[in-house]
Amino acid sequence: MYNLEGKYAVVTGCGKGIGACIVKRFLEGGAAGVAMLEYDEELVKNTAAELDPEVTRTLPIRCDVSNGEMVRDAIAKALEKFGTIDVLVNNAGITRDSMFHKMTEAQWDSVLNVNLKSMFYTCKEVIPVMRAKNYGKIVNISSVSALGNVGQANYAASKAAIQGLTFTLAKENGPKNITVNAVAPGYIATDMLKAVPENIQEAWKKEIPLRRFSDPMELANVVYFLSTDESSWITGQCIYASGGRLI
Repeated sequence: MYNLEGKYAVVTGCGKGIGACIVKRFLEGGAAGVAMLEYDEELVKNTAAELDPEVTRTLPIRCDVSNGEMVRDAIAKALEKFGTIDVLVNNAGITRDSMFHKMTEAQWDSVLNVNLKSMFYTCKEVIPVMRAKNYGKIVNISSVSALGNVGQANYAASKAAIQGLTFTLAKENGPKNITVNAVAPGYIATDMLKAVPENIQEAWKKEIPLRRFSDPMELANVVYFLSTDESSWITGQCIYASGGRLI
């Protein structure tokens, strides 16, 4: 079985939820080091200590991924500690939901900047490192909302654009042995989802052939697979991990 032994990764938005589960799965898979980029410094430090008590294989970094200078500094810190980067997972994302006719420019910009422009910043810093050594794995987190969702014009636009970015980077960097894929989650059992009224949750479950929400670790497993050499022949794809909701 392939694993991540000897590999170094950068994961964004990993203070809790899906991102924290991705880091946990990477550590379980033998990753030599994971740089954890997160807006909330206290949260990411606590998460790193929980997942890696000695904090020898994690590097928690406070980073606003919508800020290019902070991203450059964060990647520089990761390279200084690890020497290289083999895997990049762009997971950071926010929502600022509103019907489009009521949506403000600030709501639009904040979502596009965190969800999409952040990937421009991270990929610009990491791809040259991967191209220089002829190896790399990039996984971008999209969403089923990329296909459209009421009240989420900004979020849907960002997640659809992520897929276009993914496919383009896969074409450009394939000759350098760099795979670039996306994962589009459906309903994930995070704290945000659990806060939704139970009757609405039950209605949503009926839309899913598997009749349940995903555990965050199930999504982390998909990301892990795409980050290992078991997926060496897969690039330029978007995997809809939605329990069959889009069938």
